[in-house]
Parts: sequence; structure tokens; C-alpha cells
Amino acid sequence: MRSYENQNQSWSKTMNKNATVMAIIIAIALVGFSLWYFTNPQDAYTGKMESINLGTVPTASSALIYVAQDQQFFLANGLNVNIKDYDTGAASLDALLKDDTTLSWAAEFPFVKKVLAKKDISVFVVVDRFDEDYLFGRKDRGINTTADLKGKKIGIPLNTIIEFYLGRFLELHNMTMQDVTVIDVPAQESVDAIVSGRVDGVIVWEPYGSQIRVQMADRIVAFPVQSNQPGYGTIIGRNDWIGGHPEIVSRFLKSLAQAEDYLTHNPAQAKAILRKQLNYDDAITETIWPQHQFSISLDQSFILAMEDEARWMIKNNLTTEKAAPNFLDYIYADGLEAIKPESVNIIRGGKKQ
Repeated sequence: MRSYENQNQSWSKTMNKNATVMAIIIAIALVGFSLWYFTNPQDAYTGKMESINLGTVPTASSALIYVAQDQQFFLANGLNVNIKDYDTGAASLDALLKDDTTLSWAAEFPFVKKVLAKKDISVFVVVDRFDEDYLFGRKDRGINTTADLKGKKIGIPLNTIIEFYLGRFLELHNMTMQDVTVIDVPAQESVDAIVSGRVDGVIVWEPYGSQIRVQMADRIVAFPVQSNQPGYGTIIGRNDWIGGHPEIVSRFLKSLAQAEDYLTHNPAQAKAILRKQLNYDDAITETIWPQHQFSISLDQSFILAMEDEARWMIKNNLTTEKAAPNFLDYIYADGLEAIKPESVNIIRGGKKQ
């Protein structure tokens, strides 16, 4: 009887060991297949190569672009994409309007501003939703609560979405832009501006926020300023170009869809691409990663955000327009509907598409 029990225990151990080995083999095979699949995209384009100058701002919000470039998804879809960096989305859009870029990345705020200025441009995809912007105030300047901001010098990069975030944040705390002194501080100068004391506080995006936290530690207070409203990283083109090149738009979107799939299935590799592209360290990368939703989309919340920002600009006399435009007239959805229809959720004429 004892011999039988020993044999049974031995057999069970062997089976458990074999099951463990098999699970490891399957896991390795799945990883290998995933890497093969995403680096060897199906139905690779075999036609004429097209060149695109793509204006971007070197931030995490451009992650899908960097992945598509690094993994050669653009090339596989017949696109030779030349990435051109700009300090802000507003500058990237200015380059687009001067024909210095074919397409440009920008957050929705500068896009709304251009639409109110009657520029002939459209968004054809959102590539990121982000919630990473903070107001940093110096405690030695008497800033400990939001009420302490009154009368203080706040540095922001003007004509960017930060301008809207400051205005909305102040309104939610019973203040206006007139209650503070706004100083135009480019994002790349924000760390020096607050560390040196040139301003009492700044609002800025990453990685500058993390750099301020490291350099000033407990000498600053940080307030989240987006008020639960995400920012949207978008890709924008001139309407004449989009209308004349729908097939190139489709290939561009297919490349981004492949980049999204790769990022979803290979987050460690995607983070490594971001670190290399932006010269981020591990700590900054891990901090900012959960502050972003890297996916391609066009949805109703994006429309509502732009309408909100347009009304704010009108209220604050940042435009001569008196009413928010119909932003559906400034969205080209056909391309994304063909590539990833489930990611398009905008309401047109009372119907969701």
C-alpha cells in the first residue's frame, strides 16, 4: 500500500513539473509570436513610397508615433515619415499652416484656436488622452493653498492648453485670470523659472513636472489643474491635403493601429522606445505612463472638450467669434472608420457613429 502511495506521489510530482514546463514553453511561444507578428505586419504595402513631414512635440503623448517609427510600421505601410520636433503644439500647427509639415501633432486647445480663426484644417485621429499637468507653487512665496495664488506670478507657455487649464482652475476656486499675473514661460524654461524664483509658480507638462519635484522637493506645493478633464493629443492636417490623399491617411492610421496593438501587448518594449526617444529615465517613464491612454479614437468626449474650450476663449475675449463652431465640420472620420470603426463614437445628426 505504501509503495502504491509513493508511486502515486511521484507520478503527481512528475505531472506537475511537466505542466509547469509546458506552461513556460507556451508563454515563450506566445511572446515570440507576438514579437514576430508586430514586427512583420500582415498585408504589407507594396506600392509607391510616400514621404510625410510630421510635426510633433517631444512628449509622451506622441508615444504611438514613436512606436510606429521604431517598429517600422510606417515603412511597412509605404510611408517615409520624417519627424520634426516643435516646442509646442501651437508651433507645430503654425508649421502645418506654412506647409513646413504635412501633418502635425497638437493638443486640442491650439486646434480650437485655429478653428476659431477660420483655418482650413481638420483632426482625423486622437492618439492619446492625458492627465499629467500640475501647478507648482513655491511655499516660500506664501503658496500653500489655492487661495494663496491670488496676486502671484504664474508662468505658463501661452497659446497652449495650459492657458485653458489655468483659467478653468482659477474659476473653480472663485478666481479669474485677472487675480494672478500671467508670465509667458516656455515649457523648457519652466524648471529654471520656478527654481530661480523668477516666478512664484508654474504650470507645465512632463517631464518638466517631475524635474521640478526632484529639484524642489518639499519646497513646492503641487495642484492638479486639469479638473478631471483629459487633454487630447491629436493628428491634424490641412483639408486640401486630407481630401487629396485619403489613401495615405488610411495607411498612416493603419500604422498607428499597429503601434497601438504593439504597445498594448508589449508595454515593456514600448516604454523602452519612449525612454530612448525622449531620453527619459526609468522613474519618469513609470510616473507618466499611467497618466496617458495611448489609443486611436474619435469620440464624443473629445467634441465636448473642444466646445468647452471654445466657449472659454469666447468668454475671455481670446477670439472675435461669438459662438462655438460645429466641430464636426473640422473632423475627418472616414479614415478611422475604415481602419478601426469601433474607435469612432461621435454623434452626428442625433446618431452615434
